Amino acid sequence: MRRVLVLTFAITGCFFPADRGQLLESRVDSLGDENKKLKSALAETQARLDEATAQLKTALDQLDQASRTTGANIGVKVDNAIQDVATLRGQMESYQFKIAELEAKLATAASAPTTTKPDEPKKEELKKPDDPKAFFTLAEEKAKAGENDVARKLFAEFLKKWPRDEQVGEAHFALGEILFLETKCREALYEYGKVLQEHPKTKSAPTAYLRSSDCFKELKMMDEAKLALNELLKQHPKSESAKLARQRLADLEKKPAGKGGKK
Repeated sequence: MRRVLVLTFAITGCFFPADRGQLLESRVDSLGDENKKLKSALAETQARLDEATAQLKTALDQLDQASRTTGANIGVKVDNAIQDVATLRGQMESYQFKIAELEAKLATAASAPTTTKPDEPKKEELKKPDDPKAFFTLAEEKAKAGENDVARKLFAEFLKKWPRDEQVGEAHFALGEILFLETKCREALYEYGKVLQEHPKTKSAPTAYLRSSDCFKELKMMDEAKLALNELLKQHPKSESAKLARQRLADLEKKPAGKGGKK
């Protein structure tokens, strides 16, 4: 039964999306650089076009001076010059079209709203402890204060800096709780799954089962919701969460079993 639940977490879990504001800024910079390169290429092509046009004019002038060369040689020069001009004009039109597209994208990207909040603390303004316990406490305080974005980043940084710390399981659970409060059930299931798969002895493991059941229920996955509750009763029968699990199981048994549509 536990393997089935683990597989379910593996299928449904996913990471929280990256910061949209930073993505937007990076995209605008990239478009700007590409625009500059195209404009530079356009200027070079214009110069080559002017040169080819001059060559064409020279070739045409030579038609009036047939005594200096043969008609066949002049014809070849004229044909070559005309082909060069046509090629360069085609390149210019292509560059101009791309530049117009990029400028339109730049205008759209620059005017798009970002998700950065004016009152959000900047990364460099937040003093982060070097001690893992103090760092974890700071993240908890931010979460309790409702600063979910800051708390999420701190817990993620904690996991990266101290992947073997005894609080790693609790950090995953805390991330799950933030996502659960934001009704991001699929992302929350990933974090709860980390607790249950890799840190089953952490103190929040019973609650992670309970929250997982709530997430599955929200996603209309009723069989998985029951499975999580049954596993909670099996693994932590004397926990406070087990009492709630029995009551919720009784409620779920009154409803038809089976999976519904997933959000």
